[in-house]
Amino acid sequence: MKDSFLELSHHQVSKRGQSAPGDAFQSIKCDDGRVIAVLSDGLGSGIKAGVLATLTATMAARCVAADIPLRRVAEFVMRSLPVCSERKISYATFTIVDVAPGGSVRVVEYDNPPYLLLRSGRALSPEKAELRLPRGRGGAKGDAVLKLSSFDAQPGDRVVLYSDGVTQAGMGTRSYPLGWGDEAVKGYAAAAVAQAPDGVSARELARTIVHEAVAKDAWAPKDDITCGVAYWRHPRRLLVLTGPPVSKDRDREMNRIYAAFDGRKAIAGGTTANIIARETGRAIKVDLSDLDPEIPPQSTMPGADLVTEGILTLARVAALLESGQEEAPGRRNAATRLLELMLDSDVIQFVVGTRINEAHQDPTMPLELEIRRNVVKRIAAILESRHLKDTRVSFI
Repeated sequence: MKDSFLELSHHQVSKRGQSAPGDAFQSIKCDDGRVIAVLSDGLGSGIKAGVLATLTATMAARCVAADIPLRRVAEFVMRSLPVCSERKISYATFTIVDVAPGGSVRVVEYDNPPYLLLRSGRALSPEKAELRLPRGRGGAKGDAVLKLSSFDAQPGDRVVLYSDGVTQAGMGTRSYPLGWGDEAVKGYAAAAVAQAPDGVSARELARTIVHEAVAKDAWAPKDDITCGVAYWRHPRRLLVLTGPPVSKDRDREMNRIYAAFDGRKAIAGGTTANIIARETGRAIKVDLSDLDPEIPPQSTMPGADLVTEGILTLARVAALLESGQEEAPGRRNAATRLLELMLDSDVIQFVVGTRINEAHQDPTMPLELEIRRNVVKRIAAILESRHLKDTRVSFI
């Protein structure tokens, strides 16, 4: 597992007519390298369900991150959850996944559909032990049954979590009177991976499963639909060059970094792109296929996966990440394409030039330098905290 990177992503759609999802997916990367993910489904839908689901997921994730044993975490969460006065059941379900740096995985499930472990194109069924606990306050009848399991992950493994909005999709229709069903969902996920075993990222697989569930609900979701995927894969690397070096004498050094990088490459900045074009003898062509009134168009250059304008494009990427709109940017432009590259990568190296860009403002007021640095730092921080990417920022 030394050469494997854990990609963790999710996709979510709210119930039709609701402005907020009733499901929550939380993930944390601890200082010791552990990764914790929690999927919680609030009872019903809308804001009330979303609040309970978010509280449950956050509470569970932070307790596990604090090295509290999973059994104790489950007991604490169950006793903290309120109980519906009518149905006599807890207000939220949860699935907790705790991944150690070496690939040891522990899972606790409560009332969510069982998670799916895909290995070598097959769906595996890890052994599960049952733990019975009081449901919580409010006079709930009977004990809650939690399922505990563990396994050692291998390169290429995928763990798929989903709420009952996925398994119950299409319920009541002629084709799916009882819903899509757990076995059918597992078969669909396995088939999606088998079609491109090395190309289906966690983000793509989660989005594919959710979109299929929405389609079975005739594009009018009858419940909140959420899917999260953990995928152990060889890390995808991305280099982002932005800004010219501090002096022209270091242009060749920037080009050497660009030429030696093993992975995908993006250039954000016209001056930066001209430096690489001059050093490599390659031509830059403007691509007018996705015109946008607010974002300058992208360009193409042999050897580069993407060439964009600099500070405006990076600022839009940061804004999209901060707003949480990265899954549905709304329109295609240079910023959304750069964002797609970042989200589809695991290890992202930012190389930031520190020369004052006279094309942007008066050279006696070097604000643009700090703006570029700060925007890159904002992007890197969100990619690490929210998407668990490995980011590195260096200056030249």
